[in-house]
Amino acid sequence: MSVPTIGGILLIVGAWFTYKGNIYFSIILYFVADICWFIIAFNSGDILGSGLVALGMLLGIGVFIKMNLGIFAKSLEIK
Repeated sequence: MSVPTIGGILLIVGAWFTYKGNIYFSIILYFVADICWFIIAFNSGDILGSGLVALGMLLGIGVFIKMNLGIFAKSLEIK
């Protein structure tokens, strides 16, 4: 299985978790998919793309940390 295929599958599963309201797992899956996109951009020599993906990954880590500190809700489900 190729890196783009794995990244695409991770995006689909991440979107499913977002649809179900479980943002915590979707952020984790989107981060792993971003690693795939970073590998693709880096291997193709796209320095700007690699940098932008890395910036997105850093922002995603920031959101993940804020969620674990309780600043953001981990679920969008109405209780």
